[in-house]
Amino acid sequence: MKTKLFLSAIVFFMVLTAQAQEVNEHYIEVTGTSEIEIMPDKIHYIIEIREYFEEEFDGKSKPEEYHTKVPLSQIEQGLRKKLSEVGITQDVIRTQEIGDYWRKQGQDFLISKQFDITLTDFKQIDEIIKHIDTKGINTMRIGELENKDMLAYHQKGKIEALKAAQRKATYLVEALGKRLGNVIRIVEKDSGNAFPIAQSNVLSSNVASFDNFRTIKKDYSMLVRFEIVD
Repeated sequence: MKTKLFLSAIVFFMVLTAQAQEVNEHYIEVTGTSEIEIMPDKIHYIIEIREYFEEEFDGKSKPEEYHTKVPLSQIEQGLRKKLSEVGITQDVIRTQEIGDYWRKQGQDFLISKQFDITLTDFKQIDEIIKHIDTKGINTMRIGELENKDMLAYHQKGKIEALKAAQRKATYLVEALGKRLGNVIRIVEKDSGNAFPIAQSNVLSSNVASFDNFRTIKKDYSMLVRFEIVD
C-alpha cells in the first residue's frame, strides 16, 4: 500500500513539474497561411432542362393560357444534338437527377432533368453558351473543379504555410533582440477550400459571367510554436 502511494506521489510530482516547465517555457506561437490557385483539368458543367409550354415564348399568352407542353424527351434530344455539334461526346454526359417541377394550378407537372457534363477546357463552356437553345434550359452552372495533381498542391500549400509561420516568428522575435529556436508544436488548422459554384439564369448568361470561376483556390493555415532563445 505504501509503495503504491509512493509511486502515485512520484507520478503526481512529475505531472506538476511538466506543467510548470510548460508554463515557464519561453515560446512564440504564430499562424502561417498560404493560398494556391490551381488550373483544373476536369470541369463538371451542370445543365438542368425542364419541360415548358410553347405559349410561354409567343409574347402574348398569359400563364392561364399555357397548354402546349414541350416534352422532356424532345428538349433532351435537342440539347444532346447541340452538344454534339460543339464537340461534346455522349460518353461525358451523365444524368444526375430527374424530378417534378412545381405545378401551377390547373396545369400539368413539368418534369426536369439534370446533366453533369465532364469537360477539360473552359472554351467548351463558351461554345455551349453560344450555341445552346435556351428554351427548356432551366439553369447552367459550373460544378466541381478537379485536378489530378491535387495531392501535390496540398503538400505545397502546407509547406508554404509553415514557411510563412517561420518568417513571421523570426522577425517578431528578432524585434525583441531574441533568436528563434526549435519547433515545439505544429497544428494544421482547417483549410478553406474555395470550390466555385456559379449558378446563372440561362436567359442572362454570357461568357464573361464565368470569368471569376475558372480556377480552384485553396487556403492553408498552420499554427506553429517555436522556442525563444536568448
